[in-house]
Amino acid sequence: YCLFVFSRLIFGTLYPAYYSYKAVKSKDIKEYVKWMMYWIIFALFTTAETFTDIFLCWFPFYYELKIAFVAWLLSPYTKGSSLLYRKFVHPTLSSKEKEIDDCLIQAKDRSYDALVHFGKRGLNVAATAAVMAASKGQGALSERLRSFSMQDLSTIRGDSSSAVPPAVTVRTGSKQSHPKPSRSASEGTGSSGKC
Repeated sequence: YCLFVFSRLIFGTLYPAYYSYKAVKSKDIKEYVKWMMYWIIFALFTTAETFTDIFLCWFPFYYELKIAFVAWLLSPYTKGSSLLYRKFVHPTLSSKEKEIDDCLIQAKDRSYDALVHFGKRGLNVAATAAVMAASKGQGALSERLRSFSMQDLSTIRGDSSSAVPPAVTVRTGSKQSHPKPSRSASEGTGSSGKC
């Protein structure tokens, strides 16, 4: 198996990649087409072997046959990749090209719609989390402020030797409300208050 992986890496990938580079650099159309046909066949071979490896790996000389197949594809004498491309792949792709393009466009549209849908849901979740965090933070602040009683506030003011402000009379309609008399600072120091 290791020999197969090494051979495939060298002869199936690096060697053709280097000669593809040379074809692009020299702008030789004939070589360029030759290597493009190879890469198409090699991509199909790689896809097929993903499934055949599961079922045929026990077959005697399976990996050796795969090495021989890659060598056959590359050989300038057999022109295996060109032969397979011209006899099978090109006619099949030409006859099914419209259906394949339609499937790819639908898949692209579906993936875009799914991306937009999940993006909106993600933003909604993030916004909800931010609002919840803000409301919990505000609730904690108001609870903290409520923990101070008026007695505590008047005690603090009494310690700073400032007078307690007079109560404000509020008029509502014809009724007049009178404020309750507040305790003085001296009365507040005798009782225990919350902190």
